[in-house]
Amino acid sequence: MKNFPEFVTTAADRVKTPPDAAMAGFVFEGAGGVQIVFWQCAKGGTQPEQVHDFWEYALVVEGTFDGTVGGKTVHLAPGDECVIPPGTKHSGTYSSGYRAIDAFSSKRVERAQQPKSRQKK
Repeated sequence: MKNFPEFVTTAADRVKTPPDAAMAGFVFEGAGGVQIVFWQCAKGGTQPEQVHDFWEYALVVEGTFDGTVGGKTVHLAPGDECVIPPGTKHSGTYSSGYRAIDAFSSKRVERAQQPKSRQKK
């Protein structure tokens, strides 16, 4: 499978500002504020160094991620996972054909469009 299924990658759930212009993300939110983002990138790219004040959990589905998390080198291949505590610097590069699922313990991204249930009438 090269992409996530169409019901996951709808325009209504597209991430407004992905970490790299070549990356596409699709966000889903839990009742407690947790966000799950499905990321996919056909050509690969770079995740600039960042730090945030909430937990992050990453699971690589396809491709690889090579980077630094809290000063330690990481290599994530399909099936590998990583937990990033709040306040931890992290960055890296991802391969072509990269797909991953990230969970954030707080709001991390915005949708490109407001969901219809939240749009003003």
